[in-house]
Amino acid sequence: MAVEIDDKDLKAAGAELFADGGNRGVRIHGWLIESRTHSILNSAAIQEWEHKLDTNHLPEMVFGENTLILKHLSSGTKIHFNAFDALCGWKQEALPPVEVPAAAKWKFRSKPSQQVILDYDYTFTTPYCGSCTVENDKDMNAKETSEETSNILWQDCKEQIDLVALASKEPILFYDEVVLYEDELADNGVSLLTVKVRVMPSSWFLLLRFWLRVDGVLIRLRETRMHCVFGGSTNPIILRETCWRESTFEALSAVSKGYPFDAATYNDPSIISQRLPIIMHRAQKLVISS
Repeated sequence: MAVEIDDKDLKAAGAELFADGGNRGVRIHGWLIESRTHSILNSAAIQEWEHKLDTNHLPEMVFGENTLILKHLSSGTKIHFNAFDALCGWKQEALPPVEVPAAAKWKFRSKPSQQVILDYDYTFTTPYCGSCTVENDKDMNAKETSEETSNILWQDCKEQIDLVALASKEPILFYDEVVLYEDELADNGVSLLTVKVRVMPSSWFLLLRFWLRVDGVLIRLRETRMHCVFGGSTNPIILRETCWRESTFEALSAVSKGYPFDAATYNDPSIISQRLPIIMHRAQKLVISS
């Protein structure tokens, strides 16, 4: 998604863009919002991650240095998204492996003589909905020290993100999409974790999306949306909605009266999402204390 940023809109909103190599972002209304995009992990880093995660399996492409950061400067509250924490969630949830048709199992071999044993969740499905820390600049050398999430309290709520209002034609001051990891499941589909952020004069909005398609077998979509309205309050409120959807190809075809069984029909999660039944929905809010 290409977005043209108008300098007049930035000035009117009191926003400032910045960029440094693979890092870029915006400062606006007491927030620093930054995306960092780099290359995939090298072999040495992969070994280190496998050791830390206690696994022999990682997605084909792990963008270990990619991250999205949203920091409320006066409170030090930082919401961020990264592949390592997401894979920690995958390891902890430890879902059973999705059954693959026998005719497709051979694709998972790395060697012709190798026996294929899919005894782990090769889809890398994660319950991850973001990481939260509180950072305070205490160090004499101006280094940041992080205090973990003990002070971050998400509360269940009835409020929901107003997606209709977000669809209004408000100028976009900053936009980016960050890929955290991706795997083509040995040509049996796709497993993809991304996070997108959009900053407008009135608010910021993000979408964390885990998208899974095991061809001919299963579709799984796990999405977390967050929205924060800029305002005069010293205690900003972030709304967070998490929605999990899932269905087998067989069930989709039956419910949709012959909806195509072809995997190509299910390439775009934005299109297919409304056909997938909801299996979990949760609304929460975070009140930031300055």
